Amino acid sequence: MEKKAGIKFYVFLSLFVFVIMFPFIWVFLTSIKPPIEIFSGFNWFTTNPTFQSYISAFNTRPLHLYMWNSFAVSTLTTVLAISVASLAAYALTRLPIRFKGVILGVVLAAAMFPQIAIISPIYNLITGLGLRNSYLGLVIPYITVSLPLAIWILATFFKKIPYELEESAKLDGATPFQTFRKIIFPLAAPGVFTTAILVFIAAWNEYLFALTINTADRWRTIPVGLSMYESQYTIPWGDITAATVVVTIPIVIIVLLFQRRIVAGLTSGSVKE
Repeated sequence: MEKKAGIKFYVFLSLFVFVIMFPFIWVFLTSIKPPIEIFSGFNWFTTNPTFQSYISAFNTRPLHLYMWNSFAVSTLTTVLAISVASLAAYALTRLPIRFKGVILGVVLAAAMFPQIAIISPIYNLITGLGLRNSYLGLVIPYITVSLPLAIWILATFFKKIPYELEESAKLDGATPFQTFRKIIFPLAAPGVFTTAILVFIAAWNEYLFALTINTADRWRTIPVGLSMYESQYTIPWGDITAATVVVTIPIVIIVLLFQRRIVAGLTSGSVKE
């Protein structure tokens, strides 16, 4: 007989959700306050809610342009990173390659370098290629950071696929690439989708490379664009919080729309048959 959760569980769950959601709740409540109330004191709610901060957020800075830049860079990064990582993970897990463990270890070691340690050579490379203030100028360093993590995650999913399927494809005359395209990749689709979401969110939120490489305002992404709202004498918290709410909505929508695929990808292979 299935045991029902008690009142203590729901109380704990409510407190846990509140703690997790508190920053976003506070940002949203601040975004609908009149500017005078934001600086007057600590109040949860306002008696005069207004959307003036949202209008000002779009009028003060080109927020729509920042969002488009982030979307374009994140999408390109995700497509290229998943394409390369899936092929690399397939080769390292399914093909007879020597020193697979060493190669995966080197890939993992590359992911451990902090961004600040590699920003100088990346900056020199992008400048030498003439790619500053462009989408490709950000895609290259983003792939450098996201590729090792994507390879490791995808390698875990590819290892869970039975080798008998691959052997059957070989007996039917399929090449390694045909086996990957028609059998391995479709079966690993939940893991590929989960990895793509993680790569997209990481690229959407990246700040250091975007701040250093794309200095022209028309090429700035969301994280850097939000920092541009600060003026010389005041900090427009209303505009900043309103812009934060606006730019968070796309990520929330993506996660809500594809939450079943994400959960399926995270739990794929966790149950042994």
